[in-house]
Amino acid sequence: MYEAITHSIRIRVQPLFVEEQSNPNQGVYVWAYHVEIENNGSETVRLLNRHWKITDALGRTQEVKGAGVVGEQPVLGPGERFEYTSGTPLQTPSGIMLGSYEMQTVTGQKFDVNIPAFSLDSPHDEYHVN
Repeated sequence: MYEAITHSIRIRVQPLFVEEQSNPNQGVYVWAYHVEIENNGSETVRLLNRHWKITDALGRTQEVKGAGVVGEQPVLGPGERFEYTSGTPLQTPSGIMLGSYEMQTVTGQKFDVNIPAFSLDSPHDEYHVN
């Protein structure tokens, strides 16, 4: 489990390699990632936008930006939590993801919350000890 806290918002991420959706012979590797967003602050917030940076084992990076997560812009009161699962494919057997969520308080103040960098590892990756 990977975790980051920014402005009293806790983000936890748990990645999982999805063997049944992957096809290593064709260079397709798929991961699911489960995200928990927990508001430990004193103000209600809404998740407005997401920004992901996904880098494969060859250093190729793609950015994903958009409104909300999984079609929602959840509102979290103090002490509330929102969870979702999504996924990403890569052309290499490993990679890394990180990003941020743009949040907004009920008074209109916007701020970014860090999504911790997390490793995308598969059993098809060859590990070398240096």
